[in-house]
Amino acid sequence: MQHLSEQEIVRRENLIKLTEAGINAFPSKTFDINCFSSDIKREFKVGDTTFQNISIAGRLMSKRIMGKASFGEIQDSAGRIQIYINRDEICPGEDKMLYNDAFKKWFDLGDFIGVKGYAFYTQMGECSIHVTELSILSKSLKPLPVVKKDDEGNVFDAFTDPEQRYRQRYVDLVVNSDIKNVFIKRSLMYNSMRTYLNERGYLEVETPILQPIYGGAAARPFTTHHNTLDMKLYLRIANELYLKRLIVGGFDGVYEFSKDFRNEGMSRFHNPEFTQIELYVAYKDYEWMMDLVEEMVEKVALDLHGTTEVVVGDNIINFQRPWKRYTMYEAIAHFTGIDISEMDEEQLRGTARQLHVPVDNSMGKGKLIDEIFGETCEGNIIQPTFITDYPVEMSPLAKRHHSKPGLVERFEAICNRKEIANSFSELNDPIDQRERFESQLELGKRGDEEAMIIDEDFLRALEYGMPPTAGLGIGMDRLAMIMTNQKSIQDVLFFPQMKPEKKE
Repeated sequence: MQHLSEQEIVRRENLIKLTEAGINAFPSKTFDINCFSSDIKREFKVGDTTFQNISIAGRLMSKRIMGKASFGEIQDSAGRIQIYINRDEICPGEDKMLYNDAFKKWFDLGDFIGVKGYAFYTQMGECSIHVTELSILSKSLKPLPVVKKDDEGNVFDAFTDPEQRYRQRYVDLVVNSDIKNVFIKRSLMYNSMRTYLNERGYLEVETPILQPIYGGAAARPFTTHHNTLDMKLYLRIANELYLKRLIVGGFDGVYEFSKDFRNEGMSRFHNPEFTQIELYVAYKDYEWMMDLVEEMVEKVALDLHGTTEVVVGDNIINFQRPWKRYTMYEAIAHFTGIDISEMDEEQLRGTARQLHVPVDNSMGKGKLIDEIFGETCEGNIIQPTFITDYPVEMSPLAKRHHSKPGLVERFEAICNRKEIANSFSELNDPIDQRERFESQLELGKRGDEEAMIIDEDFLRALEYGMPPTAGLGIGMDRLAMIMTNQKSIQDVLFFPQMKPEKKE
């Protein structure tokens, strides 16, 4: 049985009173809106003849009853504006119930209301709406958290508990107005990148989320079962292998904003469900793709902020081209003073222990190098930086370097201490690709749960021939964290994954 607080009981009683008075608290008829609060406050001037026939809707966020007249605030999708209500204007006849009872007693804070009227300035100089018509559009049966500000701007009773905010994002968006701007900027980020890629003639596509074989990254998958086909399926960890199949099929450039799923740990940088954009362009290589990433991300910063400089915590990150570049071995040597370029597996394991990097016997050469880099280098890189030319053991889907034996043509873009992009000159030799997959199988037998498995259909596609191709993946959630100055990935996801809610 649902437990109701005292305020919730009162609101249900008010709903009954409205219904008994013949007022439908959940009407179905369209309420036409012709402006928003921000338009009025920005554009209306004293003596202006515009905004004389306003129709606006939103939540009732405050009301101050003063006998036959009242002030209140309405909050629409664009902000808040004051409203002024005179009893005799909204109730011109003998029946004053709409004001005396409904508005004064039965309308609660958080209710959706519709008002019509005209704009004016109060004697205190506040832009307001003089209400001539008032109606309720939806009753709020739960009270919103009441966030208060004193005359000095100090905030009290703020809705700031992270678990409450993430679990009840719908409340967070109502009472914390700055949160909405984070998600508006995130949407603008997508639009900026989509425009950039579309203008270059690349095709946005969709590929399967449910896959019979997971691939395209080193990660643990989520599994599910298809009842009709009686087969195990996996939620995709990446869409890379499907997009490459489209390059085989004759497209010169394809991209997808994809929801991917990795059954791994959760932190302020990791959510099991996340979004990335992957792009594949035929007849290009990873050096060409570095130039594209610089240009596209610089454009994103300009579109969102009007400048290439973005404030992130205590740092100012500048996305202006060109970005700094290190090879992976150069980066490790720069930050540790140790050259690992000629080390074998056992030497790397010893170096890792010397550097206090946690390792285990399941890790091969590539994983050891990755751990050393992650622990000693990544956390020191603030400004956008390309790390290039990875060991072949770390990159089973990348093409061997054209002039450096033992390396592949790959880069990662690191910014604010975390990877935001990964790119290869894609491996298009099916014989080499099969050998790489088989090496991954051996790592899997040693206990590496993130090792890739063989995708025979993908190998068959490569055997038909794939042109030289540059591939790219950008983590949209991490890039959104940077572009909106948020400390946690949960702050840029409307509904992040949460533990089960504890029942009272």
